[in-house]
Amino acid sequence: MSVTTSDSVVSGPRNSPAGLDLAPFAFARRCWVPLPPDSVYRLISDVSLIGTWSPSAGAVHYEPGDGPWVGARFSGGNRRDGREWITRSEVVRADPGSAFAFVVGGAEHGIVRRDWRFHERGTGSIVEQTWRLLRTDPVLGDTIEELLALRDHMAKSAESTLVALAEWIAGDATR
Repeated sequence: MSVTTSDSVVSGPRNSPAGLDLAPFAFARRCWVPLPPDSVYRLISDVSLIGTWSPSAGAVHYEPGDGPWVGARFSGGNRRDGREWITRSEVVRADPGSAFAFVVGGAEHGIVRRDWRFHERGTGSIVEQTWRLLRTDPVLGDTIEELLALRDHMAKSAESTLVALAEWIAGDATR
C-alpha cells in the first residue's frame, strides 16, 4: 500500500492575522482503496470510526441529533507527544460520494481544516486527505519551527491513517 504525498498544495487563506504566510502549513496525502467513492464517503463521514484508523484521534462522536451534514458538530479526543485533549469540530462540506470536510474549532473561528475527497479509480477509489492551518494559535505552537513540526506530525498521522484505512477496507472489502 502506498501513500502519495504533496505539501503546500492546498488552496486557502494565505496569511494569518500576524502576517505569517500559512501556505507552508498544509499538505495532501492520498491512497487507493478497494471500495467505490460512495462507500468510502460513508466510512469517513461516520466520524465515530476515525479512531479505528487514526493514531492520533479517538472517542469521536457527533453531538446528539447531528450527523454527516454541513453545520453538524462533533467532538473527539486527540493525542500527541504524551498529551491528550478534546476538540470540537464543525462539518463544512458533506457531498456524498465525493467530499467530506470539517474545521476544528468551528467554521467561523476554526484553527485547522481537514478535507477528504474521493475519486473513482478502477475497481476502487483514490482517497485524498488534506490538512491546512487556518490561523495561528499559541495552543499549536509559538514559533515557525513548532508549527512546521505540527504539520509534519499531522502529515505522518494522515499517512498512517490512510494506510490503516486501506488495510482495514482490504480486510473486509464488503463494507
